[in-house]
Amino acid sequence: MSPQQSSAARLHIVTGKGGTGKTTVAASLALALAAEGRRVLLAEVEERQGIAQLFETEALPYEERKIASAPGGGEVHALAIDAELAMLDYLDIFYKLGRAGRALKKLGAIDFATTVAPGIRDVLLTGKIREAVRRKDQAGWPVYDAVVLDAPPTGRITRFLNVNDEVAGLARVGPIYNQAQSVMAVLKSSQTAIHLVTLLEEMPVQETVDGVAELRAAGLPVGAVIVNMVRPVLLSDAELTHVADGPRRTAVAKALSQAGLGGARRGGLAERLVDPLLAQAQEHAERVVLEREQRAEINGLGLPVRELELLPDGVDLGGLYRLAESLRKQAVAPPAGSHGRAAAGGNGRDSADGSDRAQDGADGAADDDTDGEV
Repeated sequence: MSPQQSSAARLHIVTGKGGTGKTTVAASLALALAAEGRRVLLAEVEERQGIAQLFETEALPYEERKIASAPGGGEVHALAIDAELAMLDYLDIFYKLGRAGRALKKLGAIDFATTVAPGIRDVLLTGKIREAVRRKDQAGWPVYDAVVLDAPPTGRITRFLNVNDEVAGLARVGPIYNQAQSVMAVLKSSQTAIHLVTLLEEMPVQETVDGVAELRAAGLPVGAVIVNMVRPVLLSDAELTHVADGPRRTAVAKALSQAGLGGARRGGLAERLVDPLLAQAQEHAERVVLEREQRAEINGLGLPVRELELLPDGVDLGGLYRLAESLRKQAVAPPAGSHGRAAAGGNGRDSADGSDRAQDGADGAADDDTDGEV
């Protein structure tokens, strides 16, 4: 998928190895996409309440709720998708069970169904996302300009998204099968971009490489690789090469002495500080070399690569907005004015958004008869 295709996507799925900060990246991306008056839904499916923690709000219920405003009047809404409640929605929509469905939940039947048939669970979770992407307002325009999904980790992402294969052995006809087909019609369309979050470390990069290969083999649209928590390079290439040589030791000792940190002669305070400082410099040099090797691995994937700086004080609300602005500048989010909601204001639309209708028509051809999905 080209950078232009990634920017045009309306469903952004964010995955990554555990510990790479994929939830932080997903939240920042939602804020970036919501700029200039857009409305964005940020959803999670792992029942960790990571979004609520990041935005410093109470635990999210199984309903869409505004949690943040973006520059230019945009809005970020959030949803924590619960598989059992999604199953109740499904039973009510397709089988009109209503109270009977709630009775099944009390008996434990819903939990049993979503546990023994994990493929069904993934159909329900991704089906809710599909519904949010394709939901229209009374005028026929998408309710959300974009949907961002904080998805499962890279090791499980292909199986989670490739729900059609998961349910093929369970049902080849009927509502479940139709639901899976309609979900795949969106997930494999140009409306979707799957972004992989990584660090410049060997294991996360290798998992990213493997994840990209699996997604491509499944025919799922890969977006960008987002390198998170990038640390600055503090030394020049020449300094990295000669960080521990003899002349450098003498120069460091003299510099410390001139800064008022004691004498530079052997045994002096400045001289005693040289070894610890040079050891840190050596570690930094080795890290830079390793990170450059990992960058080369990432660049070899042939995908757009974006980088987010390490925030030394951790991620708070201010940090999320800072990362969001960085993603906007790196064109992960679309430029201002590319959507009708932003150009017309409020719920208004202009001709720039006509592509949404055309795209919906093209991508929806495969599932015109599957209305009412969860």
